[in-house]
Amino acid sequence: MRGWRGRSGLDKVDLYTRGTLYALVWLGVAVQSALSLTRPVRASAAPWLIVAVCLLAVAQGVHATRMTSPSLDAYLGRAVACGGQLLRGGALMAVNLATTVWLAENAGPGGFPDLWMALGGAVLPFGMWFSLSVRRRTVVLAHAGLLAALCGVCALVGGRERVFDVLVSVGFWGGWTVLTSRCSAWMLDVMWKLREARDVQARLAVAEERLRFGRDMHDVLGRNLAVIALKSELAVELAQRGKPQAVNEMVEVQRIARASQQEIRDVVRGYREADLQTELTGAQSVLRAAGIECGVEGDAGTGLPAPVQSALGWVVREAATNVLRHGDPRRCTIRLGATADSVVLDMENDGAGAAVPMAGAGGSGLAGLRERLGTLDGSLDAGPAGNGLFRLTATIPVPQPRTAPLQEER
Repeated sequence: MRGWRGRSGLDKVDLYTRGTLYALVWLGVAVQSALSLTRPVRASAAPWLIVAVCLLAVAQGVHATRMTSPSLDAYLGRAVACGGQLLRGGALMAVNLATTVWLAENAGPGGFPDLWMALGGAVLPFGMWFSLSVRRRTVVLAHAGLLAALCGVCALVGGRERVFDVLVSVGFWGGWTVLTSRCSAWMLDVMWKLREARDVQARLAVAEERLRFGRDMHDVLGRNLAVIALKSELAVELAQRGKPQAVNEMVEVQRIARASQQEIRDVVRGYREADLQTELTGAQSVLRAAGIECGVEGDAGTGLPAPVQSALGWVVREAATNVLRHGDPRRCTIRLGATADSVVLDMENDGAGAAVPMAGAGGSGLAGLRERLGTLDGSLDAGPAGNGLFRLTATIPVPQPRTAPLQEER
């Protein structure tokens, strides 16, 4: 399992959201149990009732822990809520609330001073995952029905003071629980949809490039193939009539075929070669459109040889594609600099967790870049750079022109 630094930003938010929901569930259990064990309650209530309330609180917490993650998945549309578990959880909460009220009545007036907080702790575990499993209207109706039922029971048993405790505890804490859980789940849902939109954007960019290449091939071949077909038909007719012009027509067909072959090579060469300046501008545009801040430091390498610019352009294109597909960074920085005998391109982003697998030997993209750079005696390094950063460094030797030494003056 990857460590905390090995996770993407969205994975961290998902883990944080689930951990927060679990913590709130057991916060309710801890509050109810602790308030049921205070000195006034122990001094005036039956011990077996205190033990029963604590056991019911723990049982409710265990059940809520099992159901919190599936309920969050149901809210995100990845699973279906189980109606049977909802009934079991609701029944367990009702028994817990009834036992807590019974404990307060057994303790007598003033024997359970913090009953309203204990009732809120009893509502919290079930309300946390119930609010994620059903629609908002169902949550509101269930909350109002529970509040009315408890107020009615307390009015018959304990009088107006108990009704006030129920209104404060179940009304406030129940509403706070619903608001907290659904807002957290909604934020996580929005982030998942943003990731899906980014993946769709990357696929659309690839599809658009394929359409462009297909359009260029059609423009090049369509006209020439039509001319070749017409001239071939003309040559056949002339040959059938015994005309010597048939040879001239076939020579023209041969010339057009060779010209078409050269045009196809030019199209493929233009598709396979990358201009460094164009790729830098394109990488900035694509990454910024995906919500990633991208900055370029250094010159655009205008004075470099054409093969070096083409190789570095491919590095920028492949690295930007990998950031879109595999990473989840907020910022990407491209640095282009030169040493005494080489040019160095660095691409650094803060999505090290999702980018670690790119550094393996199995990645065909990095392997292809190493082959391209290898033809120029260049090298490629990729891997985590510490502090949550992932860095890709391409180095290509560029020999400097030698100048003749000045002759010493005699």
